[in-house]
This record gives sequence, C-alpha cells and structure tokens, in this order.
Amino acid sequence: MTSSDIHSIRRAHWADLSPRTAYALIRLRLEVYVVEQGITEQELDGRELESGSELFWVEAEGLPVSTIRVLEEAPGLRSIGRVATGVEHRGQGLAGALLREAIAAYGSQDIALHAQAYLEEWYGRFGFIRSGAPDMEAGIPHVPMLRPGVGV
Repeated sequence: MTSSDIHSIRRAHWADLSPRTAYALIRLRLEVYVVEQGITEQELDGRELESGSELFWVEAEGLPVSTIRVLEEAPGLRSIGRVATGVEHRGQGLAGALLREAIAAYGSQDIALHAQAYLEEWYGRFGFIRSGAPDMEAGIPHVPMLRPGVGV
C-alpha cells in the first residue's frame, strides 16, 4: 500500500455496508483481537447497530486492512474503539489516519477511548489525555483517555 492510498478512507454506518465489507471488517477485528491478542470477550457487542455509530476503514485491494469504530455515548460525547490494523499493514500510519479523520468529523465533541496502556503515548499525539486510573480489560492493562472537544 502506498501513502497515496491512505487518503481513501471510508466511513459508514453498519446498515449501509455491503455484506462483503461487513464480513471483512469483522474478520479483521477477529484476527487482531481474538487470534493475535487472545481476547475472547464479546467482540460483537451489537454497538455497531446503534444509530449514532460509524465505522471508518482503509482498504487495500478492495478489503479493509485498518479500522476504527466511533460510537455516540451521550450528547457531545463520542468514543473510539475497536482500533485494528492487520499485521501486514502496520507501521504505515493507517490507524493514525483513521483517528485524524474521526477527530476531524467529531472534534468539536469530547472523544473518549479505553486504550491498551502501551499505546497511551501514541494516543497522546492525537490530543488524548489520561482521564482515570489504569485497569485491566481482557487481561490487558488499559487506561481511560479523553480528547476534549474544541468549541465551534
């Protein structure tokens, strides 16, 4: 994938996805979280079906290779989660490009996330700050983080 492909970010609500794209997005997340990281908790939690949710992704050869999920938690508050990039596509700035796109779309609102602790500094580059005590999720250290909204 070349850097010019990073500009081909797609976004949609789950209901607007083709079956092929929906399948590929879930497969990517399962490969990263279940197969690679051994997380066996509920990956499919149904939150994609909520009216305020959106999926963002980058494709290579017609298939998603990096994705994030944005949820509406409350008026003025979004959350980002399910950040996943296939192993063969890491180190190309794809997840960062997706975060920048979500921030551009929702940056006037507060944006929360629950980061794997080793990624705290990386998320900090996008304006996220630790917003609570570290905890364990699925046997992995996590930290809550928040990016305050920028007033319009």
